[in-house]
Amino acid sequence: MLRVLGNTARLCDGVNRREALQIGGLGAFGLGLGQALNLRESQGSPAGFDSSFGKAKSCILLFPYGSPPQHETFDPKPEAPAEIQGEMKAIASSAPGISICEYLPHMAAIMDRLTVVRSVTHPYPLHCVAYSTSGNPEYDVSLETKPRDVRHWPFLGSVVGYARDQQAGSVPPDMPRNIGLPWLLNSKSDIVPLAGPYSAFLGQQYDPFWPTFAGPGTKVGPKLSDGQTKQVVDPYAGCTPEGRFVLSDDGAGAADLAIDRLNRRRSLLDQFDDVRRGLDRDARVQTFDRHRQMAFSLLTSNRLRGALDISKEPAERRARYGMTLFGQSCLAARRLVEAGCPFITVFWDAYEIFAGCAWDTHANHYPRLKEYLLPGMDLAFSALILDLEERGLLDETLVLWMSEHGRTPQIDSKPIGAGRHHWSRAYSIAAAGGGVAKGRVVGSTDPTGGEVADTPVSPKDLLATSLHLLGIDPHLTVPNLDGRPMPVAGTGVVRGEMLT
Repeated sequence: MLRVLGNTARLCDGVNRREALQIGGLGAFGLGLGQALNLRESQGSPAGFDSSFGKAKSCILLFPYGSPPQHETFDPKPEAPAEIQGEMKAIASSAPGISICEYLPHMAAIMDRLTVVRSVTHPYPLHCVAYSTSGNPEYDVSLETKPRDVRHWPFLGSVVGYARDQQAGSVPPDMPRNIGLPWLLNSKSDIVPLAGPYSAFLGQQYDPFWPTFAGPGTKVGPKLSDGQTKQVVDPYAGCTPEGRFVLSDDGAGAADLAIDRLNRRRSLLDQFDDVRRGLDRDARVQTFDRHRQMAFSLLTSNRLRGALDISKEPAERRARYGMTLFGQSCLAARRLVEAGCPFITVFWDAYEIFAGCAWDTHANHYPRLKEYLLPGMDLAFSALILDLEERGLLDETLVLWMSEHGRTPQIDSKPIGAGRHHWSRAYSIAAAGGGVAKGRVVGSTDPTGGEVADTPVSPKDLLATSLHLLGIDPHLTVPNLDGRPMPVAGTGVVRGEMLT
């Protein structure tokens, strides 16, 4: 039996919390490799969208956990009554006819590079990261606390990593194909990691690789509610220039690993060797060997460590992204694209206190948006687009801003600072680069911003469209645990309205 020694505190998938973080997101070096995987190779572009198929070499998914309000971002309602429109007004943007929230002035200046979809809709007003980023057609709240539940489907980044792995053959890369920033999702809050960015029936070797941001916050974040007594010095509100991304939770990068620590990790792999000695030399073991080799390659990779070293960037550029954790994570994502990583997710995660989930503004809605959330989004998102454009990378890099759902059209005035609650019947996402149209709005909502008026788009459509742009057949199927072929984008279809 394989044993991993250490602290007995367990995550919801049974992995020791500290060990999972110290391994640095390598999962269990290939546990779950006994599945028979199948990639249906694309023989060309899907009919009707030939020119955009495969335009993107990489994808950066920006995921504001907790869900931003469509009214105070990309679908303001300036003609609506105050209880709908709220305290914030609309401003014109660089794209004719497109208005966005007045607290996003830098975003307004680059709207001519983006497509906004205002008509995203689905039936689950939950914190359903796993639903919104996978092909899973159904969801319920019980899945949220079970990241390894067999009912889950693979995360978009895991699908991309798997497809790129198959396309590249058996040579292990020295750069992960699927990276999550700034740390394992939910791991810095007062809750165990919840469902979302995991590989499901693809096998845990296709989970994201999780570096960890090491560095203090500099500002106290606005309260999640009036009842909050703890003051949280939140790096998403401000961080120091000395903050850095490392490959293990205790602050040691790959170059800093002592020999005995590497030996301990080697010993862990030796235990895997003991487990597999009874296996035949079949494709499963060959896959195991490949990911075992990749694990050590990543631990000592100068290429990965260099890409994560944001200290190499000029101070002016770092300030342009905003000296916040989200801003610096977006900067690291751009560096990872340059280093050849095909899929990077940047989460705006809960920090210390989970209740409220960062963007989950059930209370203190306006102070959090004005002082914290919108300024951080405005600088980081706009700087990322312009930086990629200036380097000639935007046309081959898909950038997605999307979350679980939207927020209620009716403002709840009872909490201090007001609130908007969960709402999935209509919300907005934004996309740029990699074959996405420029300066376009897809779909619309009714005068309250609460119902789709035309062109409904599902999260599954966004997955299919992303895979298409990345040159992966959006109808790709892989076997689930029962061996049945499952379409990784579910019922999603490519949305030509979003494409060039």
